[in-house]
Amino acid sequence: MMNKAMPGAGTPYAWVRAIDRLSDFFGGIAKWALLAACVISGGNAIIRYLVGYSSNAWLEIQWYLFACGVMLGAAQVLRLNEHVRVDVFYGRWPARRQVWLDILGLVFFLLPIMGLLVYLSWPLLVEMLVSGESSSNAGGLVRWPAMLTLPLGFGLLVLQGLAEICKRALWLQNRYDMDLHYERPVQ
Repeated sequence: MMNKAMPGAGTPYAWVRAIDRLSDFFGGIAKWALLAACVISGGNAIIRYLVGYSSNAWLEIQWYLFACGVMLGAAQVLRLNEHVRVDVFYGRWPARRQVWLDILGLVFFLLPIMGLLVYLSWPLLVEMLVSGESSSNAGGLVRWPAMLTLPLGFGLLVLQGLAEICKRALWLQNRYDMDLHYERPVQ
């Protein structure tokens, strides 16, 4: 999705562009984490069946990398407007109504829920970090790196949600050109 300021209308706030770049950065990490998880998974399966060797650490690192992919990539998915919607009417509505619905959804659902999840997951991360908690499996890994993805991912979604609200508010004021194309799912 290409977002740009409309000619002569000024540019969106610098913090919005900074949040978009932050989401792009973590989206790149998510992409590579998922690729690494697939490579490790395939390599682990090949080694297990050919050599008869496996390790719980290899299994757990796949889960950690998958957590990175999901949690660190979620803000990028929101930024690109590729997130899942419950589409009953949305795809048939005019762009202005869609933008208002997006704003309401971001303000009343995404931000409060993601804020609550940051609040609830942070103490768990701190507890795991302080205690050095590790997996009970033989050869298992410490757990705090996987737990770090929760408050970080939820926090990134809060930031991207704020940026999306700002973009939509600017679009409603004709100060920001935003690709509002929405491809309805195959019915």
